[in-house]
Amino acid sequence: MSRPPDRRGPRDSPAEGQVRVRGEVDGGRSSRLIERVRSSALVGRGRGRPAAFVEVALLLLWFLLFPRAHAAAGQDLDAATANAEALQSVERSLHVTIERAANQWLTEHPVLILPAVYYYRLYYAVIAGALLWLFIRHADIYVKARRTLLVMSAIVLPIVWALPMSPPRFAMPGIVDIVAEHDIFGSLASRGAGGGQNSYSAMPSLHVGWSAWCAYAVWSALRADHPRLALVPWLFPLVMVADVLTTGNHYVLDIAGSGVLLAVSIAAAALWGRIAERAKLAAPPLA
Repeated sequence: MSRPPDRRGPRDSPAEGQVRVRGEVDGGRSSRLIERVRSSALVGRGRGRPAAFVEVALLLLWFLLFPRAHAAAGQDLDAATANAEALQSVERSLHVTIERAANQWLTEHPVLILPAVYYYRLYYAVIAGALLWLFIRHADIYVKARRTLLVMSAIVLPIVWALPMSPPRFAMPGIVDIVAEHDIFGSLASRGAGGGQNSYSAMPSLHVGWSAWCAYAVWSALRADHPRLALVPWLFPLVMVADVLTTGNHYVLDIAGSGVLLAVSIAAAALWGRIAERAKLAAPPLA
């Protein structure tokens, strides 16, 4: 008895079957990888890491809006000069008027001038690097640090609006404007608010404030597993203190104001975190 014809078509050889199976597996892996990247960018991943796309958008918005708001604040030259004279009077009563001597020391050591200008101008790169490192390696600390950074920005704007302050390079006779004379970006440090920056916002020192924030964030990430190494980042703001004093950009009390700003911002960011956590726990579960 003859067999009925095979209507299933030609069969794959064993080698062809293996290739087809491997292609299906690779295609499945690729699809899962794409879905994982998309989910990470838009929704976030485990261990408390926020969504990358959302974070980039938020930080870009901050980068675009904050400098413009800061540059527009406190442009009253007469008020800035009067406030600077009042601050100098307080410093004289406290015997901490060291700005002129510090600036003179730097002018007497010209080999250090260009490194001081680079340090003053390029510190933003360190802050950006710290944010990126925290986001990748320490997501929980990143969220706290980012909140602290945003709170600092929100607090400092009304201070600059209410208390414009001429820096020593404008308000103290004999101070050499180091950054203006050797600026790697041209004449951005010239008198006034040109170049999209505010020249009358000495109080508090954001250079010291941001660098102290950076040290605090990295210290928070390292202190549990590497307590000694965690102390190293604090050299960043310490050197910045010397930099802003010797270049004639800030007073001693500006630096003290930066410390207060950071402390208040850390406390406010912690409160923000507790409120956010309570809201998350109180939210109804998704169906």
